[in-house]
Amino acid sequence: MIISASRRTDIPTYYSDWLFNRLKEEYVLVRNPMNIHQIGRINLSPDVVDGIVFWTKNPVPMLNRLSELERYNYYFQFTLTAYDKDVEPNIPSKNNIIIPAFQQLSKSIGREKVIWRYDPIFFNDRYTMEYHCKYFRVLAAKLGEYTEKCTVSFLDFYRNTTRNTQPLNIQSESKELQIELMQRFSEIAKSYGIYIDTCSEAIELDKFGITHACCIDRERFERIGNCKLAVGKDKNQRSECGCVSSIDIGTYNTCKNGCLYCYANYSYKTVKRNTQVHNPLSPLLFGEVSSEDVIKERKMESFKKSQLTMFDFIK
Repeated sequence: MIISASRRTDIPTYYSDWLFNRLKEEYVLVRNPMNIHQIGRINLSPDVVDGIVFWTKNPVPMLNRLSELERYNYYFQFTLTAYDKDVEPNIPSKNNIIIPAFQQLSKSIGREKVIWRYDPIFFNDRYTMEYHCKYFRVLAAKLGEYTEKCTVSFLDFYRNTTRNTQPLNIQSESKELQIELMQRFSEIAKSYGIYIDTCSEAIELDKFGITHACCIDRERFERIGNCKLAVGKDKNQRSECGCVSSIDIGTYNTCKNGCLYCYANYSYKTVKRNTQVHNPLSPLLFGEVSSEDVIKERKMESFKKSQLTMFDFIK
């Protein structure tokens, strides 16, 4: 199985101690988002975990502990945009902290294991076409040596996203505007040795060399782990999503990044309440198991089928 850590919150930034405790004890408890009293017990043994995808905007708390991941195959989805504090209020200085962290992470684990994400993209009076292109080039120049690709997407308006982004006066973009930006991005990316793919976007951009992303990527794990994985598409994701099946160990309403476009936080008050009862020693990300809760062991198995040989890389 593959672990996602996490689409729902920034575990590397805020919960790395908890994460390493869970990997040490080789299990985690995860509440069902649709039924909070139903808890799944997830086996985190390297015998069944074929890979871990870490999603983050700031991996600094993990950088000195990467050796503790040596039993696992893993890579990072690292979001680094050109937005300022009006959009991402709690992200540290990108020039002084985040970009150096990206570079250090890549030097430590390899550029194939650090995926740059420039998303979600939106436009307003400040964040214009020219702004995005200017700063995408600035970032590409600093990251090109440290990653293979950049995954991009345009902002989707969920109910809480629509509410939280009202102060930004976001402008609706046409398909033509999206295509123009992607053409310019692809030209910039190529000049720095990076290729681009899109996350859950229906728009076809093959003529620019831009494909659809698999953010939880079977082929990347096969390459990293030198093995074949018999894992299929994640049926719980949108039709445009290329991700394979995974289990997310995060929890909604627990990320303190405060990004206005975030779909995973419904209420800042709830985030504050949840994070106040976080215990790094608990098997749950926040809170404790109560008498009302029902814990069920989830059936886990490895997707590994065979070791790769040199012939697997011949097309």
